[in-house]
Amino acid sequence: MRIPRFHIGQTRLAPGIDTELPDAAARHAIQVLRMRPGASLVLFNGDGQDYSARLISADRRRAMVRIEACTPNDTESPLQTCLIQAVGKTDHMDLAIQKTVELGVKRIHPVISVRGVSLPQNRMTRKIDHWRKIAISACEQCGRSTVPLIEAPLPLQTWLSLPRPEKTLRLMLDPHQERHLSDMPRPQAAVEILIGPEGGLSEEECHKAMEAGFIGLRLGSRVLRTETAAIAALAVIQALWGDLA
Repeated sequence: MRIPRFHIGQTRLAPGIDTELPDAAARHAIQVLRMRPGASLVLFNGDGQDYSARLISADRRRAMVRIEACTPNDTESPLQTCLIQAVGKTDHMDLAIQKTVELGVKRIHPVISVRGVSLPQNRMTRKIDHWRKIAISACEQCGRSTVPLIEAPLPLQTWLSLPRPEKTLRLMLDPHQERHLSDMPRPQAAVEILIGPEGGLSEEECHKAMEAGFIGLRLGSRVLRTETAAIAALAVIQALWGDLA
């Protein structure tokens, strides 16, 4: 039986410590999973470790656990991948974030593009919090103990003007290109993959991205939806150079 995993924020964890589960985790453990005192669980706080624990007390709103052991988590991909995803429809963004986290992405930079979605600052702040919760939930499900960083959205032109990381392989999906991922050399350092919104990046945006060092690629002979493109690209990258080989 799979032992449930819970993210516990940045709380310090160590064997022998008793700690309280966050409210959402406590409700899920007690009301959804029907866990009772004595049940085993795994906690993580983003430091790359798994903390085996046991539920020692619980009521409808509060759950206390005791940390029993700490073990390194070896689920992280050796490949440093960064997704630059143009903000689109809510369900498309949610799916792209969830599945690329499961596929081992290390960072996600949402960007605002000409054909994408732009939200007022107050709504965008809530969106960032929502996306980070999706990333945490995906880590709980897939077994990761390091939560990928999700940056605050920037206009694509602004993001492209930022300093380029040294030796980073920059890739951009464009169905009009002839090259494929399999044509690319093994990256020396990190890999950045730029995905446009529904309708794709504009011609000017593609031109600016190439000026910033991005290489245009296509994924097969079919045009993929933005969320499908992000998932497929990360899967192929991990298969070529990461831990899905």
